[in-house]
Amino acid sequence: MKKLILLLSVFLTACNLFANENQPTVLPGLLPMATATAYIDTASYPTAQVELAVPNQTASGIEVRMERASVEGKNVNADVCFTLPDTSDWGVSSASLTYGGVLVQEYGTTLVSLQEPANGVPGLRCDTLTFLVPPDADLSNTTIVIDAIAATPREGEYCSVYMPKIQQAMLERSIGITLDCVDVNGALTMQIMSIPSDMTQTQAEEIVYSPEFYSVQGPWIFSFNLAQ
Repeated sequence: MKKLILLLSVFLTACNLFANENQPTVLPGLLPMATATAYIDTASYPTAQVELAVPNQTASGIEVRMERASVEGKNVNADVCFTLPDTSDWGVSSASLTYGGVLVQEYGTTLVSLQEPANGVPGLRCDTLTFLVPPDADLSNTTIVIDAIAATPREGEYCSVYMPKIQQAMLERSIGITLDCVDVNGALTMQIMSIPSDMTQTQAEEIVYSPEFYSVQGPWIFSFNLAQ
């Protein structure tokens, strides 16, 4: 009987050792590993929208309208529409945002709508301008300035749209630059035909292709309060 009890005790001890070897070891003070999930407090990001008291501004014969401005997190958005001077591909070429003495000159644009000129009615382009600001920016006194809009000439527009007004400007300023459109590989191309004797070709090209002939200067200034 004693031998049977002894054998049973040895068997149970061996089973306990085998079971302990197959259980995970948890050291004191350590918790099992878990996948961490980043927490984003979206409530801390500002969100506001305001309609401008003076949404219309006119400069250089171009009307610019900013009906609404908003802030979403780090983005200040402004919905801007402006009349098109002609059928060229016009867009906002220079703009800035000022808040609390801070100047932001980098921005993005998103096309909202485009209405081409037709039957004597000026065209209209609408964009959303987006400026990046810190989430804690003081937007109680904010100003967006659109300094200029500019056109990217399409194929053939140098001759049909720009050459006449550039040549007229040369005559009015008594600058002896003569332009003409010539056939180059089947396409009409604006070229400088003659320049004054004291002017280099590079200087003439800088005058002819100056941004003043492809842009309209403002400024159009809009102020608003986006404080929470």
